[in-house]
Amino acid sequence: MWPDVLDMRNFYDTHLGYVTRRMIRRKIRELWPEVKGRNMIALGYPTPFLRYYREESRRLVALMPAEQGALSWTRKTPNIVVLTEETSLPLPNKCADFALLVHALEFTSYPTAMIQEIWRVLVDGGRLIIVVPNRTGIWARTEKTPFGQGHPYSLFQLHQFLKENTFSPIHSEHALYIPPFRSHIPLSTATAWEKIGHRWFKTLSGVLIVEAIKQVYAGAAVQELSWKAKLQVSKKLILPFK
Repeated sequence: MWPDVLDMRNFYDTHLGYVTRRMIRRKIRELWPEVKGRNMIALGYPTPFLRYYREESRRLVALMPAEQGALSWTRKTPNIVVLTEETSLPLPNKCADFALLVHALEFTSYPTAMIQEIWRVLVDGGRLIIVVPNRTGIWARTEKTPFGQGHPYSLFQLHQFLKENTFSPIHSEHALYIPPFRSHIPLSTATAWEKIGHRWFKTLSGVLIVEAIKQVYAGAAVQELSWKAKLQVSKKLILPFK
């Protein structure tokens, strides 16, 4: 079940949300230091993590599921947020070089259909990053934050899910070792928590961050659909993404 978009916004407006955004965004940035001249999509509630990519990418679209709702990113710049069904993205085949999923996989009732849509819109060899709550972490055990809701994953479960859907995991990271309490934790203290946790307590991280590559081979489990046929069936507008 998807959370309400207003609840997501309200969390990231808190100090804990601010620190959370910084910790996760730092890890994503380490994996993807530059996307200059490339097309990028992001699904779920990804806008807190797209700051640098909006400036660098050739084209960027933030896709928010209809059951969750959508909010425009900022009034000062053109809107890049699109309301859509997570199992029927309004995008042509092979239009994106990078795909980021945050607050997405743990909430959807159709994980396989959703990841197949991501596979469809990624170019061959395209990169995917998924951020999910860590099943063994403290954050998954409290419902006071978005990471304590939905379906958490272990690293093994996430890797298996990706492999079953024709993605090859190539890098795994952990983040968010600060306790999920709404106290005013200084950013410097949170950074220290991250360093200590990453070295000694990886299994207790709040989130898992996995990067994977789209695989293409004969007999692939995911069948690519004609985007023209998809348009005819869904009757939805296909965004001119290329």
